[in-house]
Amino acid sequence: MTSHRIGTRDEWLAASAELLAHEKALTRMGDELAQQRRELPWVAVEKEYTLQTADGTRTLADLFDGHSQLVVYHFMFGPEYEGGCPTCSSTADSFNGVLAHLKACDVTMICVSRAPIEKLVAYRERMGWSFNWASSHESDFNFDYGVSARARMHVPAVPQLEANELALLKVLNEQPAVREHLPLITGQNAGATGTNLEGYFSEGHGVSTFAREGDSVYHCYSSYARGTEFLMGYYAILDRAPRGRHEGDQPMSWLHRHDEYGDA
Repeated sequence: MTSHRIGTRDEWLAASAELLAHEKALTRMGDELAQQRRELPWVAVEKEYTLQTADGTRTLADLFDGHSQLVVYHFMFGPEYEGGCPTCSSTADSFNGVLAHLKACDVTMICVSRAPIEKLVAYRERMGWSFNWASSHESDFNFDYGVSARARMHVPAVPQLEANELALLKVLNEQPAVREHLPLITGQNAGATGTNLEGYFSEGHGVSTFAREGDSVYHCYSSYARGTEFLMGYYAILDRAPRGRHEGDQPMSWLHRHDEYGDA
């Protein structure tokens, strides 16, 4: 016997109608937010970033690959990592299959990480992905967009952009007791990448978008933490499944790389 509330078809129809009104309101609000994102002022990218790809050295402008819009997923894979972040890997699983559709809309989507290109290419092959993956190992790109921790002596006086992981790294250094209260997934991911918590949180995840007009490149938008959840397609599906995410007080502790689930 189920412990969930049981109702009649008429009760279900009435509750569904009320829910649908809320869902439509949320959709309209999402449309308004999308418009606000598009209306953000663009910031000219004045630094000449040089990144490494499987096909050689490329500038940020080159990575647009002939399109006028570029979406960058900041994938957590630092120079000392032995493998990519499992959570970022699950996100990449979700968007890898839509690259052709994005190109049809004049959008190129890639990943950028600070690990050397050889590590990125090997991991991409293991995971079976096809997106272009660029290494910023010899570039300031990750530092400037707030997804890699600088050495303390190089921290700018006024922070510009910063992923949540980097903010948490500072807290860990200032308040060591905090580590006792971190979600399980943080330790799991650190272990899966072959690092400790400090090493794992020296990199952050996020998404940034850029536009190109002629020879000029502009930074348009960046988001971090749950601001990237729109890329995690499985959560939208779970949110509509009968038991939802079913994570309790340990979000994402169930998550692994797609080739590590066994027969689950």
